[in-house]
Amino acid sequence: MALEIIGSGLGRTGTKSLHAALELLGFGPCHHMVEVFAHRESVPLWIEAAEGRPDWNAIFRNYRSAVDYPTAAYWRELATFYPDAKIIHTLRDPDQWFDSTQATIFRPGGPPDQAIQAGGMMGDFFGSILRPFGDKLHDRAFMTDYFRRHADEVRAEIPPGRLLFYDVSEGWGPLCAFLGVDVPPAEFPFQNTRAEFIARAPAVQ
Repeated sequence: MALEIIGSGLGRTGTKSLHAALELLGFGPCHHMVEVFAHRESVPLWIEAAEGRPDWNAIFRNYRSAVDYPTAAYWRELATFYPDAKIIHTLRDPDQWFDSTQATIFRPGGPPDQAIQAGGMMGDFFGSILRPFGDKLHDRAFMTDYFRRHADEVRAEIPPGRLLFYDVSEGWGPLCAFLGVDVPPAEFPFQNTRAEFIARAPAVQ
């Protein structure tokens, strides 16, 4: 099964909502970071990808779409490997994104910190994702600049007809138009608020 949709947007840009929306639209299963925790056997494959030896067919064997980390860290490679896949770039205000990350995925003592301190495969996995940030993970100016540059690189490298820049607050309309499907009767599945994330944050050991 080849990926049909690749999400290039960083975590905390509505990726869990997009994950749920794509599955409702029939583009599932959709890969998301929660899949890594549910299928720990995939972690060595992601570590291999970080070392330049990806086996994308093995990683995404059972998926039609992929969003959030770790996919977003490899959007360029995946867009090349799956040339027919459409790219959806979720975005939000950069400062709001930074504030959200600091309370959730990048918060001190959160899952990445726990994993890196514990070592082992999960530590290597999270270390590979956080590598581009160096020691600037909590530096607002650096991180918001990174966020903007990431979006600019996607826009510069992906042809317009293949790319949707998308704010999930826009709901079904732009997403369904881009994918060429009808708007479903269900309400758009807004998910994963800060409180919801914190409540279900997984253990990484």
